[in-house]
Amino acid sequence: MSRIAVFPGSFDPVTKGHESIVHRALPLFDFIIVAIGSNSTKSYMFPLEKRKKWLEQIFASEPKIKVVDYSSLTVEFCRKHNARYILRGLRSVTDFEYESNIAQMNRMMEPTLETIFMLTLPEFSGIRSTIIREILRHGGDVSQFIPSGIELK
Repeated sequence: MSRIAVFPGSFDPVTKGHESIVHRALPLFDFIIVAIGSNSTKSYMFPLEKRKKWLEQIFASEPKIKVVDYSSLTVEFCRKHNARYILRGLRSVTDFEYESNIAQMNRMMEPTLETIFMLTLPEFSGIRSTIIREILRHGGDVSQFIPSGIELK
């Protein structure tokens, strides 16, 4: 059985931290699905089509990565794609507390599903899509926080 991981997120917008986690996880898995989820509690700054296009552009040269959008529970998405791993990046203790609760619930719903946590590299630990959106709303330059070649306009 292939080691398939799902890296779920809203990617609104995608950051260098997201990019780094996926690239660093590649040796661990046969295939990674970067899954753009629809969270009912969020309102998005960028349309789904744009976020998907950015991710496809970033990972275009990597055949082990596929970008897919979904609107179901992540557990259901993993079942549908025969993924046994959920990949998550951790920037802080606060992230760990939040993510560990979700991982436990996912495991209760699907006992064969493992969540793999990767620590964000120190240079990316302060980067958050929420903060990037706020900088953008006020006309600031976010180019140092997003992958090269991504146009946010």
